[in-house]
Amino acid sequence: MAAWDAKREGAVDLTGLVHHADHGSNYLSIVYTDRIGELGAKPSTGTVGDSFDNALAEAVNGLYKTELIRRRGPWRTIEQVELATLEYVWWWNNQRLHGELDMRTPLEVEAAYYAAQESSRPALAVQGNA
Repeated sequence: MAAWDAKREGAVDLTGLVHHADHGSNYLSIVYTDRIGELGAKPSTGTVGDSFDNALAEAVNGLYKTELIRRRGPWRTIEQVELATLEYVWWWNNQRLHGELDMRTPLEVEAAYYAAQESSRPALAVQGNA
């Protein structure tokens, strides 16, 4: 989803993104793991038992189950879950206030980060043709 969204926005570099998945068939696939690396993302887990962000990922998964799956179920089809999940991810990033982000949304934090990056760049003098 992150790769698709980045491509839609005109970028495909996901440097710094941490991709989370449990150790399963995905991580046994060389092509899958290589693709994560090609995009600039990092896997959240290395070798078995070497978890970089597993606690955070499990906390987010728990909130997803509590705030969406259990609250709005029972689900009749996979499509219902998929569409509800897309809505939930949009809400999570654009509207949900996060205590860890000083009661801001991830979108607000990201916008502030990039605004700070832009304002810290020196202004270039532009000379016109005389």
